Amino acid sequence: MKRNVLIVAGLVASGVVMAETPLEVDSLIHLNSLVVSANKIEVNRNSVPLTISVIGRSQIENSSESALLPVLSEQVPGLFVTEKGITGFGVSTNAAGTINIRGVGSGNKVLVLFDGQPQWAGLFGHALPDTYVASDVEKVEVIRGPGSLLYGSNAMGGVINIITRRHHQQGRRTQARVMYGSYNTQKYMVNNGYNVGNFSSFVSINHDRTDGHRPNSDFQITNGFANLGYRFNDVYQLRGDVSLAKYKFQNPGETFNPIFDNKMDVWRGTSSLALENQYEKMSGAIRLFYNWGNHEINDGYYTGEDPQNYLFRSTDRNLGVLFYESFRLFEGNNFTVGIDYKNWGGHAWNQMNDGSADQEIIDKSVNEVAGYVIMQQDFFNKLGVNAGVRYEHNSSFGGAWVPQAGLTYRPFEGNVWKASLSKGFRSPNIRELYMFKPKNPDLKPENMMNYEISVGQSFLDGRLSAEVTAFYIDGKDMIRTAMIDGNPLNVNTGEFTNKGVEAEVKYQILQNLSFTTNYSFLDQSDPIAGAPKHKFYAGATYLPGRFSFHLAVQSIFDLYTDEACTKQEDYTVLNARAAYHFGKNPDKGLNIFVKGENLTATRYSINDGFPMPKATFMGGIEVIF
Repeated sequence: MKRNVLIVAGLVASGVVMAETPLEVDSLIHLNSLVVSANKIEVNRNSVPLTISVIGRSQIENSSESALLPVLSEQVPGLFVTEKGITGFGVSTNAAGTINIRGVGSGNKVLVLFDGQPQWAGLFGHALPDTYVASDVEKVEVIRGPGSLLYGSNAMGGVINIITRRHHQQGRRTQARVMYGSYNTQKYMVNNGYNVGNFSSFVSINHDRTDGHRPNSDFQITNGFANLGYRFNDVYQLRGDVSLAKYKFQNPGETFNPIFDNKMDVWRGTSSLALENQYEKMSGAIRLFYNWGNHEINDGYYTGEDPQNYLFRSTDRNLGVLFYESFRLFEGNNFTVGIDYKNWGGHAWNQMNDGSADQEIIDKSVNEVAGYVIMQQDFFNKLGVNAGVRYEHNSSFGGAWVPQAGLTYRPFEGNVWKASLSKGFRSPNIRELYMFKPKNPDLKPENMMNYEISVGQSFLDGRLSAEVTAFYIDGKDMIRTAMIDGNPLNVNTGEFTNKGVEAEVKYQILQNLSFTTNYSFLDQSDPIAGAPKHKFYAGATYLPGRFSFHLAVQSIFDLYTDEACTKQEDYTVLNARAAYHFGKNPDKGLNIFVKGENLTATRYSINDGFPMPKATFMGGIEVIF
């Protein structure tokens, strides 16, 4: 298998692949220079000690993916997302879409944000992978390691900050795409950006559906998104957005234990409103957000069982107010203070099919209030010091302190060294505290300390860059189910240590030819499913005239596919895309494209009992005007 990886990687390095226009080339070279997730204000990536990966708009577009997470699973070292079919992740029993960063993530330990606002289900605490739509994303910043100092609970293993699209140019731009492929998979997308005077808007609609590559694995989803903004003057602007998703799907169960009529009907929504300020020496915002969900689930039945006589129903919410302000007190200094208020929870019940009274399960909410401060100081344009602390008070377990500190050192042009230590924590969710038999209202938060050091170097005026990171994680108080006096009970008992290395190289070989590769190694004292020991990706891009091509390979080794960690999987997949552009303007006109995934028809599973499809193909037409 490893020999095959080297052969395919060689093909990628020398092969025909997709490229950007000259403007996109410049964007690629300077892509990682500015980030907002580290300090909540725009700072140079090389000035903060955290390890941050940035995935830009062109990388997302080149994938032709409608879902965002598969793109991140390839492009970000140390990050892996579980999948089980041609499209769609699902919720509840046998769901995919679990995000692990450095072997931490299962059980809502990686926090997903929309423009800095948390996105997760209020009752069960899990992420919402089917609602993260690629066409609505401007770029993604991934903190590989704890982000709890700024973002609180669930940012224990890392943070994925999805920065939504805005229309920056004056005038209007409309994009529409239609795709069709294997297993009657259909994908439709249309979006429109409009900018006039001080007003800007971006609106999109997506619809995906598939019959699935297995019987009873059909999936369909419709997403709508709108982002509106108005600038009052040079200091203040108001921004608001809303995202809605309606999806239905069926879970066929494991191949060795099929389930019947396990069907889910889900509504999800999120909205936010922010007043932002930008003074000469200070900037910040006050943000209000509200996420909600409505789930109707038929839990299904197995061979020899009777159909269920109820539907599981739940509504959940996750709302809050975030306030922060950053001050530039003197040369090279940034000082940020913030206050967060969050309320999350929901209502769950069994709706009886015979019309009898509903069976109540839970109707509960939890409050969190936090304050934090973070300071960054640069000295002589060489040395940077970053430190901060957060205090979080939770209505179920009380208070928690979260420290973070780090250094950056830039000894010469293009070179940067980083070192940091940071604490991550995760509050127990409603299910663990109050739902079902193992519940325990006395649970404390899970905790971990992350220690890391990295070195990065750029060459050839930034066209070639490389970064290597080593990390060590010490986790404790993990929530596990134990037998106490003959009864199952959730308790804070688990411990783990993870250590590893991550590497990434990007090379703009020519103006129309680029190459990127990443590799991560993970050693776990207490292995979990969905966190491979070895993860390798290589891809490149090339644009000869109006043609564009993309070729990429991903190899995964020592991946546990079952929760008991008794089954392992090794696999390599090869993906390709080719397109042709009609029109003189590269940003307008007609594009036709075809793409193939798993072109070598590798047989593998990421979730045990859910074999991934063999070779799949999609074709599409896109028009931009």
